[in-house]
Amino acid sequence: MAVADAAATADFASRETRDEWLDRNSGRIMVMPAVVILLAFAIFPLIVSIYLSLCRFALAGGSFTLTFIGLFNYKRLLFGSQQYHLIGTMKPLETPQWIALAAYAVIILYWLARYVASGFSVLGLVGRLISASLATGIVIAALATIPAGGYEGTLLTTCFYVLVGVSAQFLIGLSLALLCAQPIRGRNFFRVVFFIPLMVTPVGVAYMFRMMADMQKGPFAPLSAAFGLTGWSWATQAWSARLMVLIGDTWQWTPFMFIVLLAAIENQPRDQLEAARLDGANGWQVFRDITWPSIAPIASTVVLIRLIEAFKIIDIPNVLTAGGPGLATESMTLHAFIAWRTQDLGGSAAIGYLLLFVSTVTCV
Repeated sequence: MAVADAAATADFASRETRDEWLDRNSGRIMVMPAVVILLAFAIFPLIVSIYLSLCRFALAGGSFTLTFIGLFNYKRLLFGSQQYHLIGTMKPLETPQWIALAAYAVIILYWLARYVASGFSVLGLVGRLISASLATGIVIAALATIPAGGYEGTLLTTCFYVLVGVSAQFLIGLSLALLCAQPIRGRNFFRVVFFIPLMVTPVGVAYMFRMMADMQKGPFAPLSAAFGLTGWSWATQAWSARLMVLIGDTWQWTPFMFIVLLAAIENQPRDQLEAARLDGANGWQVFRDITWPSIAPIASTVVLIRLIEAFKIIDIPNVLTAGGPGLATESMTLHAFIAWRTQDLGGSAAIGYLLLFVSTVTCV
């Protein structure tokens, strides 16, 4: 009898200990499936692609081989045979470019010196040096290609899409949000209309702009004929083709900026707005001192999200221009896709990791 009681007591204690363990670790147990899925579909491909970027892929005998070649894929893109594709065909800098580079160097050195003088951390200084190095490389590539008569690579084209495109989308979206936040007639209608482009797929946007921009048969063909532009094609000029891609991307993604900024503007403190108007503040003063400080955190977040998306642009340049003329409209994502399509998997992975580095430094 005593033995049975002891066994029952031990079994009860075991069950109690097990239940307590489940209670203590219930959070980890519930999260575990998501962690496993993340590791399987995100972390594992990330690790494999790192190794792939350090290898040469080749089809052989109905299978494939991976030959470890170290940093050769990166070296080829930055300093070798593929430099023209990524960075561009650079020309020697002339006096105006050297002056612009010197002015840029002064600004960067002043920025770093001011940070060091105001108290700094080692990690913060290292991060700023990395950012300054990347920015310097992009500026040198831009000065040695655009004004010097060289040819821009996919890195500069991607930076053009990101910097100019996101800036235009933010300014237009903010302007439309400020307009629709006013007590005007039909503002709910305009809110819906402004949001429609975001519902269209990027491929649909590219095909739509491809048809609209057709100078021979498109809807604007009579207008171009009236101005004597029938013999001109935007698709044959590098900057006009880039501008067309930028217009399509801006048309699609401005509503994203608009809807988020509109929500932020409509949630700003009303008592401060009413007090400012009673004190006689004009519209600019209200925006500068009340509206902008209240929406700035949300604005920075929406710009960050859009920056990340802009670095991945591929559908519109691929469908609208196929990366042409030449390589003029080819983004780094499209560059990686074309390399992958030609079975240069190692080079494609290397381009992807260079894009990851550029986008991460830019966003941080």
